[in-house]
Amino acid sequence: MSSLIDPPVNDTYRSLGYALKRAQQALRGHLDTELRKIGLTTPQYSVLAGLEASAGLSSAELARRAFVTAQTMQSIIATLERDGLVKRTAHPVHGRVLTTELTPDGRSALRAAHEIVAKAEGLARKAVAPDDPEIIYAALLRIAEAMP
Repeated sequence: MSSLIDPPVNDTYRSLGYALKRAQQALRGHLDTELRKIGLTTPQYSVLAGLEASAGLSSAELARRAFVTAQTMQSIIATLERDGLVKRTAHPVHGRVLTTELTPDGRSALRAAHEIVAKAEGLARKAVAPDDPEIIYAALLRIAEAMP
């Protein structure tokens, strides 16, 4: 009998990579469903959270943080702006550069989204290590950092 710890060479579906991707897809699907209830997508949440942490981030930096292309980010920002969740203004020094910031409605939507995300992450932590919720976070970061 194989395990995820020592899978047979030919058993792709019992590999660590497959298990990580399956967990990521499950989390993403859950977040997509729950965030949709408040009118957001998971990438839109990533953008709003990124702007909360660092107002005025460039579209390129927001795209990297949300794991989307620059073109997709332009569409996300346009939708968020249309919905009144962000505002874009010309940079005070570099007039061609647009800065993006949360609006009061964006902050309100983000508070609701943070609650949804916190519940989902709580479910994941409880599934792996209910007595030590930080263990999954630390393990996943170690995996990410171990890759050259």
